[in-house]
Amino acid sequence: MISVRPARALWLVATLLLAAWFTAGCRSAAAPEPAPEAGAISLTVATFNLRYAGAKPPNSWPERRPVMQECFRRLDADIISTQEGLYPQLKDIAADQPGYDWIGLGRDGGSRGEFMAVFYRRARLEPLEFDHFWLSDTPEVMASATWGNSNRRMVTWVRFRERATGREFYVFNTHLDHAKVLAREKGAALIRERIPRIVTNGLPVLLIGDFNATPAGEKTYPILTEGGFFTDAWVAAPVRRNEGLNTFHDFRGAVKGDFRIDWILLRGPWECRSAEVFVYSRDGQFPSDHHPVAAQLSLPAGGASGRSRGVSGDAGSGNPGSPAAP
Repeated sequence: MISVRPARALWLVATLLLAAWFTAGCRSAAAPEPAPEAGAISLTVATFNLRYAGAKPPNSWPERRPVMQECFRRLDADIISTQEGLYPQLKDIAADQPGYDWIGLGRDGGSRGEFMAVFYRRARLEPLEFDHFWLSDTPEVMASATWGNSNRRMVTWVRFRERATGREFYVFNTHLDHAKVLAREKGAALIRERIPRIVTNGLPVLLIGDFNATPAGEKTYPILTEGGFFTDAWVAAPVRRNEGLNTFHDFRGAVKGDFRIDWILLRGPWECRSAEVFVYSRDGQFPSDHHPVAAQLSLPAGGASGRSRGVSGDAGSGNPGSPAAP
């Protein structure tokens, strides 16, 4: 047995205590900054009227496709809500953007007609449910139109979960009529009326699209924003890039004006950090006759954002990246 003298034992205890204190102090000084509060997320979302695929030069789809591919890459958005895309065109974009899946249905039913396709970053977002309705007096009737508009108009909506945090939110994507004010205003009123019936769980909502109206031009914008029902991300953004440009430019590029018809509208605790009319061309070729409009958004932690109950459908039951067959 090894014996330790009392004086040496006291010295040994004091030395060990001093070493423990010094080590703890070093660890405290080197501790990392606290991680962001769980549940807070940041997203980049965009609306983009693709201009339907055509064969006529100088803005045919084969000419525009590689420029569109690069535009998507530079946008680097988590969600890109598109309008006017045709089924073969959307398949081309999906092939060129392997990091994205998409959800949509042709406005004339199945794969027929233009789509309100929602592209989303697969690695980050999971679609939990989705559906469509038509802007008419019979919104559940596929390809219905009752307000004098010759083109069918519709909404595609998706409920997403952000994979890292579990946060959930809805995206509604639409394209209002280009010719009939009455159809636009009735369409806006129907969207406002139906959203609370679909979103019964208090989750945040994005309404994104080509509204074919300027905020000051008619009642379409007030119908959606009066009473704070929706907030315009462009107006809320403290930083706005390329302000004073038309979002529809008819392949002419950076056209100055106030023809801002492509909107991102927010409902719920969204915060908009910046918004941009995204101008991109290559060798004089633009990807579309619209500029995409992007917004950098965040949802603070907390609030109505967890897994909700009463899901009527599950996008995971099939292939949400493919529209229904005709």
